[in-house]
Amino acid sequence: MNTQKIILITILLLGFIEPVLATMHHEHMLMDEKGMIMNANTDKLPRDCDKISENVDMTIRAGQKHALRFNGKMYAFDNQEWDVKPCAKINITFINDDQIRHQLMIHGLPGYLYPEGMFHLELYGAGELRASLIMPGLKKTYLVHCELPQHAEKGMKAQLKVDGGDGDLPSIPGISAPVKADNYPVDWSQATVAILLLCVLAGIAAPFFVLKGLKLK
Repeated sequence: MNTQKIILITILLLGFIEPVLATMHHEHMLMDEKGMIMNANTDKLPRDCDKISENVDMTIRAGQKHALRFNGKMYAFDNQEWDVKPCAKINITFINDDQIRHQLMIHGLPGYLYPEGMFHLELYGAGELRASLIMPGLKKTYLVHCELPQHAEKGMKAQLKVDGGDGDLPSIPGISAPVKADNYPVDWSQATVAILLLCVLAGIAAPFFVLKGLKLK
Protein backbone atom coordinates (compact mmCIF):
# COMPACT_ATOMS: atom_id res chain seq x y z
CA MET A 1 0.00 0.00 0.00
CA ASN A 2 1.50 3.30 -1.05
CA THR A 3 1.82 6.40 1.10
CA GLN A 4 -1.07 8.28 -0.52
CA LYS A 5 -3.54 5.45 0.23
CA ILE A 6 -2.37 5.29 3.85
CA ILE A 7 -2.89 9.03 4.27
CA LEU A 8 -6.34 8.85 2.65
CA ILE A 9 -7.48 5.97 4.89
CA THR A 10 -6.15 7.79 7.97
CA ILE A 11 -8.08 10.96 7.07
CA LEU A 12 -11.29 8.95 6.53
CA LEU A 13 -10.89 7.15 9.86
CA LEU A 14 -10.24 10.40 11.72
CA GLY A 15 -13.29 11.93 10.13
CA PHE A 16 -15.35 9.07 11.52
CA ILE A 17 -13.72 8.81 14.94
CA GLU A 18 -13.58 12.51 15.85
CA PRO A 19 -17.37 13.04 16.10
CA VAL A 20 -17.63 9.89 18.21
CA LEU A 21 -14.94 11.11 20.61
CA ALA A 22 -16.32 14.63 20.76
CA THR A 23 -19.06 13.51 23.13
CA MET A 24 -18.70 10.42 25.30
CA HIS A 25 -21.98 9.27 26.81
CA HIS A 26 -21.73 6.42 29.31
CA GLU A 27 -24.57 5.19 31.51
CA HIS A 28 -24.13 7.85 34.19
CA MET A 29 -21.68 10.26 32.55
CA LEU A 30 -21.79 12.76 29.71
CA MET A 31 -18.42 14.26 28.75
CA ASP A 32 -17.08 16.46 25.96
CA GLU A 33 -14.17 18.84 25.41
CA LYS A 34 -15.81 21.47 27.64
CA GLY A 35 -16.69 19.50 30.74
CA MET A 36 -18.49 16.59 32.34
CA ILE A 37 -21.87 15.77 33.88
CA MET A 38 -22.30 12.74 36.14
CA ASN A 39 -25.49 11.26 37.60
CA ALA A 40 -27.94 13.84 36.27
CA ASN A 41 -31.56 12.93 37.01
CA THR A 42 -34.58 14.59 35.43
CA ASP A 43 -37.41 12.17 36.19
CA LYS A 44 -36.54 9.34 38.62
CA LEU A 45 -38.17 9.97 41.98
CA PRO A 46 -36.42 9.08 45.24
CA ARG A 47 -38.19 6.32 47.16
CA ASP A 48 -39.54 8.75 49.76
CA CYS A 49 -41.13 11.06 47.16
CA ASP A 50 -44.56 10.61 45.57
CA LYS A 51 -44.09 13.56 43.22
CA ILE A 52 -41.86 16.55 42.51
CA SER A 53 -42.75 19.27 45.01
CA GLU A 54 -41.26 22.21 43.11
CA ASN A 55 -39.00 23.10 40.19
CA VAL A 56 -36.08 25.28 41.25
CA ASP A 57 -33.89 27.02 38.66
CA MET A 58 -30.53 27.63 40.30
CA THR A 59 -27.49 29.40 38.82
CA ILE A 60 -24.22 28.72 40.62
CA ARG A 61 -21.03 30.52 39.68
CA ALA A 62 -17.50 29.48 40.64
CA GLY A 63 -14.27 31.46 40.56
CA GLN A 64 -11.59 33.45 42.29
CA LYS A 65 -13.52 36.72 42.29
CA HIS A 66 -16.23 35.19 44.48
CA ALA A 67 -13.64 34.53 47.21
CA LEU A 68 -12.61 38.17 47.60
CA ARG A 69 -15.12 38.76 50.40
CA PHE A 70 -13.59 35.98 52.53
CA ASN A 71 -10.23 36.60 54.19
CA GLY A 72 -7.61 34.02 53.29
CA LYS A 73 -9.73 32.27 50.64
CA MET A 74 -8.74 31.76 47.01
CA TYR A 75 -11.79 30.14 45.37
CA ALA A 76 -15.51 30.21 46.14
CA PHE A 77 -19.02 29.83 44.80
CA ASP A 78 -21.07 33.02 44.48
CA ASN A 79 -23.44 31.66 47.17
CA GLN A 80 -22.67 29.41 50.11
CA GLU A 81 -26.15 28.12 50.96
CA TRP A 82 -29.37 27.11 49.25
CA ASP A 83 -32.60 25.76 50.72
CA VAL A 84 -35.23 23.77 48.81
CA LYS A 85 -38.37 21.80 49.63
CA PRO A 86 -38.30 18.02 50.07
CA CYS A 87 -38.58 16.22 46.70
CA ALA A 88 -37.62 19.38 44.79
CA LYS A 89 -36.27 19.13 41.26
CA ILE A 90 -33.25 21.44 40.95
CA ASN A 91 -32.23 22.66 37.50
CA ILE A 92 -28.64 23.85 37.91
CA THR A 93 -26.76 26.16 35.59
CA PHE A 94 -23.12 25.90 36.62
CA ILE A 95 -20.88 28.75 35.40
CA ASN A 96 -17.09 28.77 35.69
CA ASP A 97 -15.75 32.34 35.74
CA ASP A 98 -12.10 31.20 35.74
CA GLN A 99 -9.81 29.75 33.08
CA ILE A 100 -9.00 26.72 35.25
CA ARG A 101 -11.00 23.61 36.20
CA HIS A 102 -13.76 23.85 38.77
CA GLN A 103 -16.28 21.29 39.95
CA LEU A 104 -19.67 21.35 41.62
CA MET A 105 -20.22 18.15 43.57
CA ILE A 106 -23.14 17.29 45.85
CA HIS A 107 -22.47 14.43 48.26
CA GLY A 108 -24.66 12.23 50.48
CA LEU A 109 -27.41 11.53 47.96
CA PRO A 110 -29.09 8.08 47.93
CA GLY A 111 -26.82 5.59 46.19
CA TYR A 112 -29.66 3.63 44.54
CA LEU A 113 -30.45 6.75 42.48
CA TYR A 114 -27.08 8.54 42.32
CA PRO A 115 -24.12 6.11 42.05
CA GLU A 116 -21.64 6.66 44.88
CA GLY A 117 -24.17 9.12 46.36
CA MET A 118 -22.87 11.91 44.15
CA PHE A 119 -24.00 14.49 41.59
CA HIS A 120 -21.10 16.00 39.66
CA LEU A 121 -20.61 18.90 37.25
CA GLU A 122 -17.15 19.85 35.99
CA LEU A 123 -15.88 22.56 33.64
CA TYR A 124 -12.31 22.49 32.35
CA GLY A 125 -12.25 26.28 31.98
CA ALA A 126 -14.60 29.22 31.52
CA GLY A 127 -18.07 28.18 30.40
CA GLU A 128 -21.33 26.72 31.65
CA LEU A 129 -23.16 23.42 32.06
CA ARG A 130 -26.81 22.61 32.78
CA ALA A 131 -28.12 19.55 34.54
CA SER A 132 -30.91 18.53 36.92
CA LEU A 133 -31.35 16.35 39.97
CA ILE A 134 -34.25 15.46 42.27
CA MET A 135 -33.66 15.76 46.00
CA PRO A 136 -34.97 13.16 48.46
CA GLY A 137 -37.66 14.03 51.01
CA LEU A 138 -35.35 13.71 54.02
CA LYS A 139 -34.65 16.86 56.06
CA LYS A 140 -30.90 17.07 55.55
CA THR A 141 -27.91 19.32 54.79
CA TYR A 142 -25.79 18.24 51.80
CA LEU A 143 -22.18 19.18 51.10
CA VAL A 144 -21.51 21.11 47.88
CA HIS A 145 -17.87 21.57 46.96
CA CYS A 146 -15.08 21.37 44.40
CA GLU A 147 -12.99 18.23 44.85
CA LEU A 148 -9.89 19.43 43.00
CA PRO A 149 -6.84 19.56 45.31
CA GLN A 150 -6.98 22.55 47.69
CA HIS A 151 -10.02 24.15 46.05
CA ALA A 152 -12.40 23.22 48.88
CA GLU A 153 -9.74 23.98 51.48
CA LYS A 154 -9.26 27.40 49.89
CA GLY A 155 -12.96 28.27 50.10
CA MET A 156 -14.97 26.43 47.45
CA LYS A 157 -17.49 24.85 49.84
CA ALA A 158 -21.21 25.41 50.31
CA GLN A 159 -24.26 23.60 51.63
CA LEU A 160 -27.61 22.62 50.15
CA LYS A 161 -30.41 22.27 52.68
CA VAL A 162 -33.61 20.31 52.20
CA ASP A 163 -36.47 21.57 54.37
CA GLY A 164 -34.10 23.76 56.40
CA GLY A 165 -31.49 21.04 56.74
CA ASP A 166 -30.30 19.22 59.85
CA GLY A 167 -27.66 21.80 60.85
CA ASP A 168 -24.75 23.68 59.32
CA LEU A 169 -21.71 21.87 57.96
CA PRO A 170 -18.29 22.99 59.25
CA SER A 171 -15.94 25.33 57.39
CA ILE A 172 -18.55 26.89 55.08
CA PRO A 173 -17.20 30.39 54.31
CA GLY A 174 -19.30 33.10 55.94
CA ILE A 175 -21.61 30.58 57.62
CA SER A 176 -19.77 28.23 59.97
CA ALA A 177 -16.48 28.16 61.84
CA PRO A 178 -13.60 26.21 60.32
CA VAL A 179 -12.59 22.87 61.78
CA LYS A 180 -9.04 24.15 61.88
CA ALA A 181 -8.63 27.89 61.44
CA ASP A 182 -5.69 29.26 59.47
CA ASN A 183 -3.08 30.55 61.86
CA TYR A 184 -0.02 32.57 60.95
CA PRO A 185 1.86 33.21 64.21
CA VAL A 186 4.72 35.72 64.37
CA ASP A 187 7.68 35.14 66.65
CA TRP A 188 8.07 38.61 68.21
CA SER A 189 11.67 38.18 69.28
CA GLN A 190 14.07 41.10 69.71
CA ALA A 191 15.52 40.38 66.28
CA THR A 192 12.06 40.43 64.65
CA VAL A 193 11.20 43.77 66.29
CA ALA A 194 14.58 45.24 65.27
CA ILE A 195 14.06 44.17 61.64
CA LEU A 196 10.54 45.63 61.62
CA LEU A 197 11.76 48.97 62.99
CA LEU A 198 14.60 49.00 60.44
CA CYS A 199 12.12 48.47 57.60
CA VAL A 200 9.87 51.26 58.89
CA LEU A 201 12.80 53.70 59.16
CA ALA A 202 14.00 52.72 55.68
CA GLY A 203 10.51 53.36 54.28
CA ILE A 204 10.42 56.80 55.90
CA ALA A 205 13.92 57.74 54.77
CA ALA A 206 13.69 56.47 51.18
CA PRO A 207 11.56 59.35 49.81
CA PHE A 208 13.94 61.90 51.34
CA PHE A 209 16.98 60.43 49.55
CA VAL A 210 15.04 60.07 46.29
CA LEU A 211 13.99 63.74 46.36
CA LYS A 212 17.52 64.83 47.28
CA GLY A 213 18.91 62.88 44.35
CA LEU A 214 16.44 64.54 41.96
CA LYS A 215 17.44 68.00 43.17
CA LEU A 216 21.15 67.28 42.61
CA LYS A 217 20.42 66.41 39.01
